[in-house]
This record gives sequence, structure tokens and C-alpha cells, in this order.
Amino acid sequence: MKSKLCSLLLCFPLLLACQSNQNLHVSQTYSQQDLYLDYQYLSLEPIRIETEQEIFALDDGMRAMVQDKLINHYPAHQKARILLEHLFNDENIALSYDGNANVTAKQAYHNKSANCMSLTILAYALADEAGMNISFQDVDVPEYWVRNGQYSLLTGHVNLLVEESEDINKRVLWGEIATRIDFDPFVAKKNFPSHTIEKHTLLAMFYNNKGAEEMLNGNYPLAYQYLKMATITDNQFSSAWGNLGVLYKLSGHYAMAESAYNHAITLNNKNLTSLGNLALLLNKQERYSEAKPIEDFIHKARVKNPYYHALLGNEAFFNQFYYQAIEHYKKAIQLDDEQHEFYFGLAKAYYKQNKLALSTRAMKKAVLLTKTKDTQKQYIAKLNFLKDQGVISP
Repeated sequence: MKSKLCSLLLCFPLLLACQSNQNLHVSQTYSQQDLYLDYQYLSLEPIRIETEQEIFALDDGMRAMVQDKLINHYPAHQKARILLEHLFNDENIALSYDGNANVTAKQAYHNKSANCMSLTILAYALADEAGMNISFQDVDVPEYWVRNGQYSLLTGHVNLLVEESEDINKRVLWGEIATRIDFDPFVAKKNFPSHTIEKHTLLAMFYNNKGAEEMLNGNYPLAYQYLKMATITDNQFSSAWGNLGVLYKLSGHYAMAESAYNHAITLNNKNLTSLGNLALLLNKQERYSEAKPIEDFIHKARVKNPYYHALLGNEAFFNQFYYQAIEHYKKAIQLDDEQHEFYFGLAKAYYKQNKLALSTRAMKKAVLLTKTKDTQKQYIAKLNFLKDQGVISP
């Protein structure tokens, strides 16, 4: 899968547990107010969180574009395609992907970069101004991780659906056209299931992204305010509660971290990231007998996911266990041999072992598989570096 996905929550290096048939149920009820620690995250500087109005606001230039291109009698699917062309065409905005660009609609439009969350916000704001029938979609992509320093980020994906009619029964009966506005054509091509989410849930996702970003930056007071805002905006959004638990763990508030993790799991028993972070917390406290069944349960749930094995490869590589990293990347490739990231990881691990011919072979495969121009350029540069060292590919 391409890495053009939006980071929704933070997870930590995960487990190497054996499979188990043991089932796992975590169910606990908490008062929302009891899960906050306002007094622990005070800031000397004023903290200001973007409001909903600021996140979706348009300026005069953006409104003029809507008037010029989208206020007409064309059907909605044609308007959606005009909007897409304006956002991505080199002669217009030429919007580019940046996984770290958790920005407002105006910032995405004028900076010409966004992640999938911010693209969705921008496209929604423009389409809404044009009076189009639009809805937010949360796409059920497989669990997929990207590395950011010493942490791994679990990604999710959202997009926008533009439809012709507000009458659902008519849409089903007559099969009217619907258009998805999405940063990643891979997602649309794979036709992953998706479900409609309300605007307040998308806002919670935005705040959650910002909170995870500030956590990585070490700005815990600001991270706390963003994550708290996410849980207030949608108190059923499990990922935000899980990230609040991560922040508490990083700050040494272990009891509160455990409560936040458990609350996240109660809201969504498929939140494997919070389960994994709970296991890490239990291990840190030497509560091994409690952690072990959680680790077994997660491993069993993920063992057939190639991205899980790639995650383990990334963790092994980060810890300089290059032989183990190679084995994990090979397992990922065995499960799915069409993902360039797996071959790139394999190339890096081979290079660290000074197996330059094997590294070159894996690097060539990564170049062939990637469809993203920027990534392909980076891969070609690394491949040329290997060739400059006198490597002759077998």
C-alpha cells in the first residue's frame, strides 16, 4: 500500500508474542471527566486550538474560485471532477501530498500541500460552498504503520463522497453516480469498505492528528489540549482516548494511562493499538501475566497482515537487529509481493549487512513497484548510490 495515508494515532514498538487461541475481552466504564489531568499540563504560553470555523474557513480568493468553476448547472459528479482537476492539475493548485501537513482548508489551499485529512477538509469546504451534496467517509484500510523516529504511527484513511441526490432510496434504486475525492488512488482501486462519519468525528480526527504531532514534538501541554479537544468533540472516538493514554504514559502517569487505554478499548474492542500499548505498560510495570494474553491476542489478529510483519521489520531495523529485520520483510513480501516499502526495507537491511548485490536487487524491485514520482526519485537516488559503490546487480 502507498504511504499516502493520514496519521491518526500513535503506537509504540509492538510485540513478538506466540499465537494463542485465547480470546480477550476488556470492558470497563469510566467517567469522562475522571480521565483528564488538566493540572498536569499547564503552559506558560497561551494555548489556542483552531475552532471548527477556522478549520473549514474560506477566504475571498477561494470563494471566487467556487463561483467561477462550481456554481453552474452541471451534475454533481461533473462538479466533483472539476474540483479535483483544479486541486491537482499542474496549471492550477497542483496540490501535493505531505503526510505531516495537518492543516486547515486555507493553509492547504495556499501552501499547496496536505495530508488526506486536510485534503478532505479543503475539498469539503469548497464543495459545501458550492452547495454540493457531500459526506465524509472513513475507509477501512488494513492496519498500516509508518516510522517516525523512535515511534511507529498507525495510519488510517478518510475521503469525501459527492453524490447527486440526497434521497438514499433513489440513489440505490436508480444507481446515480457518486464520486470520491481521495488523495490515494490505490484506496479507491482496492474498493475497501467505508462508512459515513459525521463532521464532528472528522474534527475529532483532525485534533487527534494535531495532538499526536505535538506529542512527537515533545510539546506535551499542547498535545494534551488537542487530544482533550478531540475527546470532547467526539467522546466516542476511541483513538483519541488511546493517544491520551500514550501521553499519560510518556509523562509517567501510569494509572491514568491504563484507565485511558481501557476506556479506548471499551469504546472499540478492535482498537489493537490501545491493546498493544496497554500490554507495553503492563510489561513496564512487570505485570507480565496480564500482558501476555493481550500480546497473544494481538499477534493472532495481525499475523496474516503483511504490514504487521513490515512493522516488526522496521522495529528490528531500528534496534539494529538486521538479520531479524530481513526475515520480517521477507515474510511481509511472502504475504504481499507488490508493496515497494517492503523491498525498500529489505534493501536497507541488506545494505547494513554489507550485502550490496542483494540490496541493489531489492532496491530495483522497489523502484519498479512505486507509482509515486517523489518516492521513485528517492529510490533511484539510493539505487545510483549503490551502483556508484561498484555493485554489479546479479
